[in-house]
Amino acid sequence: MECENVESPHIICIPYPTQGHVTAVLKLAKLLHTRGFFITFVNTEFNHNRLLRSRGPDSLKGLHDFRFETIPDGLPPSHCDATQDIPALCESTSKNCMVPFRDLIVGINSTAGVPKISCILSDGLMSFTLDAAEELGIPEVLLWTASTCGFLGCLHYRQLIERGIIPFKDENFLINGSLDTPMDGIPGMNNIRLSDLPSFIRTTDPDDIMLNFIDREAQRASKATAVITNTFDDLEHKAVNAIKAMIPHFYTIGPLSILYDQFPKSASHSMGSNLWKEDSKCLEWLDNKHPKSVVFINFGSIAVMTVKQLEEFAWGLANSNHHFLWAVRPDLVMEDSAMLPQEFVKATEERGLLVSWCAQEKLLRHPSIGVFLMHCGWNSTLESVCSGVPIICWPFFADQQTNCRYACTEWGIGMELDSNMKRDEVEGLVREMMEGEKGKEMRNKAIEWKNLAEIATKPGGSSYKNFDYVVNQVLWPTKH
Repeated sequence: MECENVESPHIICIPYPTQGHVTAVLKLAKLLHTRGFFITFVNTEFNHNRLLRSRGPDSLKGLHDFRFETIPDGLPPSHCDATQDIPALCESTSKNCMVPFRDLIVGINSTAGVPKISCILSDGLMSFTLDAAEELGIPEVLLWTASTCGFLGCLHYRQLIERGIIPFKDENFLINGSLDTPMDGIPGMNNIRLSDLPSFIRTTDPDDIMLNFIDREAQRASKATAVITNTFDDLEHKAVNAIKAMIPHFYTIGPLSILYDQFPKSASHSMGSNLWKEDSKCLEWLDNKHPKSVVFINFGSIAVMTVKQLEEFAWGLANSNHHFLWAVRPDLVMEDSAMLPQEFVKATEERGLLVSWCAQEKLLRHPSIGVFLMHCGWNSTLESVCSGVPIICWPFFADQQTNCRYACTEWGIGMELDSNMKRDEVEGLVREMMEGEKGKEMRNKAIEWKNLAEIATKPGGSSYKNFDYVVNQVLWPTKH
């Protein structure tokens, strides 16, 4: 279909192919679309097919200036409706995606009636795009979708390797207290422990795929024309300043979800990013509950647990006697289906709602939600901050441990569950958050952060000004 304005700047956007990354990059793509950019959004073939199944075959059609394209991820074909193996995905995308991505750009640039690609917007974990950008002479902006404190930790992997701290010498590091060692030499991260850094350092193998992949992607970030992150200065100011000392062209433009509210909605507004089909009855169920009376539980798109852990969470929730809404992915349990005990389902049928997937951001903004029990993925953490909802943290991997640490010790909005938690601990933290003085304090603190996030994204705020700068000086410098 021909474009009406061939002079429009054309940005090609590509996320790392997991749910949280697709969500963040699509949010930014839609935001740029409201500012007049022609958008080509690139999914892997695997995730494109998942989107079509979850959203319907016509959900990605209809806009002449917001198009979807695909490239292969290099992995064997699969029809499984679940996140792919992360190490295999990292290795494959870094080795196999550059050529098809470059060829896609070349093909678009030779398509009549479509503006040529003027900039690449890439996920920070898809740095092969930098090679395509250099080869084709196109500027590139990287969106680091993790927290800034998590990114800062990743930027120091190289230093930790050179100091001989990681990889660990043997498996005893898991039990001998090594992970509790406070780390010096990381500006912007006060009193940080090894256990608080993004979890890919937890290996004894110098050839570990994830350790080397994350180290490489973080180090290559400075090659981009600009690096942007979905956060705001007040929330992570020490980490932001530390990264700016390393990467001067680093800008905070978040939270994207509420920055988006500052601009008129475009026709792309209704495009969704969920790779699982959403359950539509959640909001109606919440409408019949009292304010701040419901515990919302969601462990994201990647975290998995054992059957025993699932049961401990279930009975902890049951014994707390609070209403709850729990998103239980079909693949939440390792090597098994996520089947909850029938006794639990029967005991809680009057006050619990179980769904497979949901529109999380909308739910968190609902006045009935009192606390969010979750994995501390960055999208979820930031959505909770934007909604003024305190959190109970059960981090799984990546920057989730870092986010948990900051939520509990720096921001004052969270309490952490032990990785091998028992039902009594779940019950106790739910009760404390919903009924206790600590919960009340954290709820008040969460509302303070929500207010600061709103200030940052309004005209004159730090994120608003940074976004304006990136649009006018980096992405569309000829506009004025």
